[in-house]
Amino acid sequence: MYASAPIFKDGTRHFTGLEETILKNIDACNELTKLTRTSLGPNGMNKLVVNRLEKIFVTNDAATVLKELDVVHPAAKMLVMAAEMQEQECGDGTNFVLAFAGELLQQAESLIRMNLHPNDIITGFKKASQKALEIVEELSVLKVDDVRDEAKVSNALKTAVSSKQIGLEDFLAPLIAKACIQVCPKEQKNFNVDNVRTVKILGGGAGDSTLIKGFVVEKDSEGTTKHVKNAKIAVYTGGIEANKPETKGTVLFKTADQLEGYTASEEIQMENIIKNIAAAGINVIVTGGSISDIGVHFIEKYKLMAVKVQSKFALRRLCKAIGATALVRLVGNSSSFTRSLCHFQQYRSHQVPTKSERLILLQ
Repeated sequence: MYASAPIFKDGTRHFTGLEETILKNIDACNELTKLTRTSLGPNGMNKLVVNRLEKIFVTNDAATVLKELDVVHPAAKMLVMAAEMQEQECGDGTNFVLAFAGELLQQAESLIRMNLHPNDIITGFKKASQKALEIVEELSVLKVDDVRDEAKVSNALKTAVSSKQIGLEDFLAPLIAKACIQVCPKEQKNFNVDNVRTVKILGGGAGDSTLIKGFVVEKDSEGTTKHVKNAKIAVYTGGIEANKPETKGTVLFKTADQLEGYTASEEIQMENIIKNIAAAGINVIVTGGSISDIGVHFIEKYKLMAVKVQSKFALRRLCKAIGATALVRLVGNSSSFTRSLCHFQQYRSHQVPTKSERLILLQ
């Protein structure tokens, strides 16, 4: 007599029968929908979410809640995937997808307890979906024929905006409509959501929101030059500073002349670079790294405007907005440098009304 070999690893649970399989999956999905159902609609309640990194989120957006939750149950994970697809396609309605799917599963549960086969329930749901699509066409209250019509697009956006910012939809919807229409390509299917960005300023409110046609950097410029017209821009991914050696060393100065002349070659090299950049007609330098004190000195000497963008993603978006190619090396007289330049109408530092902060506006 031989003992049967183990098929599954230790801890594996095996369920059989109607009560232990389908109904348990439905219960798991219902538990997930109960978490987000109370956040549905403009009067939905906020959720306090603490993720695995102990970061705290307070939101009523179902997409954010699901993103921070680690759902492991296979059936519940299918609902999460459906909500993520809704977020990718429409950018809204994720909570409705979960609530609607949970309600359908609750109705299916009662039918299963009546000994109705799951295949028959699926067939009925498919027929109901086809009929629902026919009825939805007759229930439409607003149809936007022209996506470039600001008034119609604004009315269509109010429903989505009111679920997140209740009471501000009349103010925010026209701003969002203008922003979307300005960046809408000729082929509307190629619309890129990333072309519309928001900048949050501490101390301001939603009523202070305004639309700027251009690019905004949430930082002031380096130096005293704050406004440039007909800007010719050079973008660098690295910093404007002297090259640092790979190894550490010790320098011993015995006289004051040695100390004074130590940085002379570095100053000459930096001045030649900035001088070549200015000679090429550049009046705005954008860098993704730091700017040394010597670099700021010569930038001021040749009356250039320097902007520091720390985020590499923001630097990519800036290059895309102005049509520039970011250079890795700090050069000012090469062929690649000439091809990477771009022209822009206006580049200026703007004082935020009623605030002490300054922003860089690219218009």
